[in-house]
Amino acid sequence: MAEKIPVVSPIPGVFYRRESPDKDVYVNEGDEVKEGDVIGLVEVMKNFHEVTSTESGVVVSFSVENEAIIEAGQKVAIIEPK
Repeated sequence: MAEKIPVVSPIPGVFYRRESPDKDVYVNEGDEVKEGDVIGLVEVMKNFHEVTSTESGVVVSFSVENEAIIEAGQKVAIIEPK
């Protein structure tokens, strides 16, 4: 089994799993993603920055809740490479 890869936030701010409250989440646990796919957003001062998958694989879990305040470098999800 391949080692699980953490996805970390590039900046501090508020983590969102969806583009807006009326949209679906970008990905769910168990979904397959490709390297570079958006898995969430970090908002700081009304600017939104994409958090992307660093590997192709399956999203095993999210490490933070939607709308959680996070730090730069904080793990937000775990990917199991395929």
